[in-house]
Amino acid sequence: MNIHEYVAKNIFRLCNIKVPESYLANTPEEAYERAQMIGKPVAVKSQVLTGGRGKAGGILFADTPEEAKEKTKELFKKTIKGEKVTKVLIEEKVEGTISEYYLTIILDRDAKKPLIMASTAGGMDIEQVAKETPEKIVKRYVEPLEEFMPYQARNIALEMGVDTSEISAIGNLIWKLYQAFQEYDATVAEINPLIKTEKGFIAADAKMAIDDDAFFRHTKLKEMDEFKDNEFAYVKLDGNIAVIGNGAGLTLTGMDLIEYYGAKPATFLDVGGGASEESITHAIELVLKNPNVQVIFLNVLGGITRADDVARAVVNIANEYGNKVPIVTRLTGTNEKEGQQILKDNGISFETSMEKAAQKAVSLLNS
Repeated sequence: MNIHEYVAKNIFRLCNIKVPESYLANTPEEAYERAQMIGKPVAVKSQVLTGGRGKAGGILFADTPEEAKEKTKELFKKTIKGEKVTKVLIEEKVEGTISEYYLTIILDRDAKKPLIMASTAGGMDIEQVAKETPEKIVKRYVEPLEEFMPYQARNIALEMGVDTSEISAIGNLIWKLYQAFQEYDATVAEINPLIKTEKGFIAADAKMAIDDDAFFRHTKLKEMDEFKDNEFAYVKLDGNIAVIGNGAGLTLTGMDLIEYYGAKPATFLDVGGGASEESITHAIELVLKNPNVQVIFLNVLGGITRADDVARAVVNIANEYGNKVPIVTRLTGTNEKEGQQILKDNGISFETSMEKAAQKAVSLLNS
């Protein structure tokens, strides 16, 4: 479960990691008020759950509250990698940068251990650094059943090749980031860039993802600004066929069939076992925002989820979006006759065989 930057920075504050002064704004008028509170030039940062927002024009700068208001209006007109900007973080502009660093901790599921990665080459081009000069990134695993000690964090800072005067401070930040990673059951905790100024080190950006199965333990997250549970288990992938199913097993099976017939899935989206007409409509709208999606494979075996609700959702989308992206629907189970009749009455085809539906989705992609 990815969380927004403003929530991640609230976590960092609780873990004594220094971040710039910042406030969430949901309207241009709030942006004006927040910039007035800060009283100096600000960054206006779109709050979207996607990477690369800086390069996509999702971060703007303002010298005055009036300018912050106008920049917010500009960002609210944008869609960044399929996600519409609906809120921004008004943040003190970090000035006097001396150097930038990269710190991240991820859960390596193959190794079954947290992996710390750190580099003196921080910033927007860290992916390029990883590709072209991977030796600049220090990688060290942490034994999950052993306590991660401050001296181990300092050793990582030493391996990074930082100045001797910085080893203690950067080592302390690595240790604190690991404490946040552990305490909040994170699968990712990242600072990029970590900025050095004359006043010390500041986490200029923050990224975190929380393990879905551990979220129930973290009531603090629900208390933070406007945080909402994600409605679906949703993962974006590299293919062109969005796969939506009602149940993780059914969704994964649909993805396997797409691969088997020669294409690649663009999404894993599990609407759950008791999805309603509204939630299925929302799920389809969600994948329609992904510019890579050329076909949607809706794979439903009705149990608690009723086939007639699914059919009405498909009709809703057809009426709203027309033939923007073809939807291949496999529909069987509870109220299947009613659901299939609804689709027939609206001139929408369907399949009862999962295999045939997957084949049809791939053939539409290749047509």
